[in-house]
Amino acid sequence: MNEQDLRRLFAVSVEDVLPSRPATAGWDRARRTRRTRRVLGAAVLAVALLGGGTMAVRQPSPDPPLNHTVAPSVEPTHADPVQRPPAELTFPPDPLNRLSGPATVPLSERPVQRALALFQPVDEENRADGPVRILGDDGVVRGLDVVTLAPTRDAGGNEATAVKPGVLSPDGRWAAFAQTNELIMVDLTTAGVRRIPLDGYLELVVWAHDRVLVGGDNRTYAVERDTEAAGTIDVSAWNVVAPDPEAGREAALIELTGERGGLTLRSRSAREATIRSEQRITHDALPPPYQVNEFYGRGWLHGGRLASAAWITSNEIDGAEGVAVLDSRTGEVTHLLDLGRERGKGCCPVLGWDNKGAVLLRLEPAALARWDPETGEITGVIRDLRGVLALAG
Repeated sequence: MNEQDLRRLFAVSVEDVLPSRPATAGWDRARRTRRTRRVLGAAVLAVALLGGGTMAVRQPSPDPPLNHTVAPSVEPTHADPVQRPPAELTFPPDPLNRLSGPATVPLSERPVQRALALFQPVDEENRADGPVRILGDDGVVRGLDVVTLAPTRDAGGNEATAVKPGVLSPDGRWAAFAQTNELIMVDLTTAGVRRIPLDGYLELVVWAHDRVLVGGDNRTYAVERDTEAAGTIDVSAWNVVAPDPEAGREAALIELTGERGGLTLRSRSAREATIRSEQRITHDALPPPYQVNEFYGRGWLHGGRLASAAWITSNEIDGAEGVAVLDSRTGEVTHLLDLGRERGKGCCPVLGWDNKGAVLLRLEPAALARWDPETGEITGVIRDLRGVLALAG
């Protein structure tokens, strides 16, 4: 999301976000499956508030009037390598809050020029509960009406919503959804639908410039957006990091693999996925005993930095929740957000970066929060929503 998008959206009213309870069972189920297959199974990365959150929430500021300029937040006083969230989250007005309201027009009647985010509401059983919401850069929330999405599932019958982080293209013009035995691509600017037949239980999607990497189990396909040509590629859809949208067509594919004592950052060529280098993950920049035990969810690249949720060893517990920022060239963990031990397992997946270098993540009690690892500033973006959020680059 760039500043032009924000200026355009701040010209429309920002709706309040209704509180809800969490939806995390799908993630837990996927993690159990991953343990069996030794693959990280972030099948449902809900953006719901986990019950019993440890932070208080300040009420968001009143909606900004037209042409309102939001005052900059106060700069933090320190930015240590290990940081912690504040006792209270503030929620400045943000255009993404419009996703809390229902769609006002179907996509088929009013396609977007560019989508900023997709949101799939879910019920108590983590099943899709209503149409996918599409927030356009004009501030209008559309409903996805041109295709009916089935839940994804694996060979064991575990299901998750088709909307996951990574399904929205970085330019906000396309959405790609994994389905059993096919990939569905929706041109959000025309409401056109393409169906590409593929074999297998497909669960995850990652955009790599003008290609879609889609996979599940132990097979991943690379599908060309423009020609629909498809072939298998030797990269894991569970471990591959979402490339930086600015890096271009030939940017390397990065994977985060392994567990404590053997965490590895692997670089592959963009097209053939040939291994180019492997770096051990190091923690020299962190004070002892801090270290990453294991990564989970989708990792995201931004320039030379990589952000991913992780289970960590902190100065209080082995197995705390955290978010790590790494140097993608050396594998060194440069910043760590210590989220403590009072949160649910797999609580806080990373959902991308903003254009100013802040990490976007789910952080209870926020459905979406913004963390700047360079300054230590953490603010809320969207309050609690029950569902799954996918952001454009």
